[in-house]
Amino acid sequence: MTQIVDVLPLVTEDQRARILKAPRTAEAHGALLAEVPAMNMLEVGGTASASQLPASFGVAAWNVERCLFPQASADHLLAKNVAVVLLSEMDNGMARTAQNNTTAELAKAMGMRYTYGVEFYELDLGGPTERPFCTDDFNAAGWHGNGILSSVPFSRLSLLRLDKRGHWFLTGEDGGSGDPEQPRMGGRMAILAELPTENGPICVVSTHLESATGFELRHAQFETILDAVEAFAPGMPVLIGGDLNTGNHLPPDFDHRKETLFAMAEERGFAWDLTAEGVTTRNSLITPHDTRRMKLDWFCHRGLSGAARPLLASLDPDGRPLSDHECILCDITVG
Repeated sequence: MTQIVDVLPLVTEDQRARILKAPRTAEAHGALLAEVPAMNMLEVGGTASASQLPASFGVAAWNVERCLFPQASADHLLAKNVAVVLLSEMDNGMARTAQNNTTAELAKAMGMRYTYGVEFYELDLGGPTERPFCTDDFNAAGWHGNGILSSVPFSRLSLLRLDKRGHWFLTGEDGGSGDPEQPRMGGRMAILAELPTENGPICVVSTHLESATGFELRHAQFETILDAVEAFAPGMPVLIGGDLNTGNHLPPDFDHRKETLFAMAEERGFAWDLTAEGVTTRNSLITPHDTRRMKLDWFCHRGLSGAARPLLASLDPDGRPLSDHECILCDITVG
């Protein structure tokens, strides 16, 4: 049972010292996950504008790449009239994003309810392209994770950890992808939410799959999500959205068609037709890579009808990049 809180508790100094000194092993990482309360909680706040969703409504899924500009990002979404937003790569108490709880800021600007869960506890300020944005030489909280915004209250919530082993905590010698420029504890995760609609409840899932791997691990992570959905929302209409990192292979190979998770989901009764055609990555202020052209972001659904909307370019009115991912949008009907 996931614990729901108003504010995620901070890592204590003693806990931080133990994280820094811990051996880079899967066993040590699992123990640290259990020891740090916020890694097993969901924060909920904001204000709902309605008691239930209509039968038909719009949904966005967006990797906002730290969310450097919460107000501009909110303005970008408000113009698209969406009732649910599935978010990934959201900072909370990070110097590179002015110590903002970016999910809460986005929710406040959009007049929505929010939930937020921690993917990683960041032990430093970020990579070289992020440090120029830092307003301090410390992180007030160090959280980086996923969220959901909703115009209605959440009926139920569950945090699903997809990586307890610590893929980014382990070194390369230990089978991990530890980045010395971005030391962290935690791992990929998903948030499952039940929302009321006038035609009955719907389950929505916000997730972010592993990037630093081959397709086998992403397949396993997505299968874990589908298993969790079956337990959380048996027989319920389901919409899963987020950055699935498809085609983000090691060694570099940007062909998302090699991923096996697509066919696996289809065999289990899910479909992918709510995702617009087109590449979903772009150059940004943090990720200035001209050759990085991938289709990473998807909607996967069961028991719904609807249609994909065109990709929403992640540029503000002045042409400033808001993220290295375009926002994906769809309209869905329940029942």
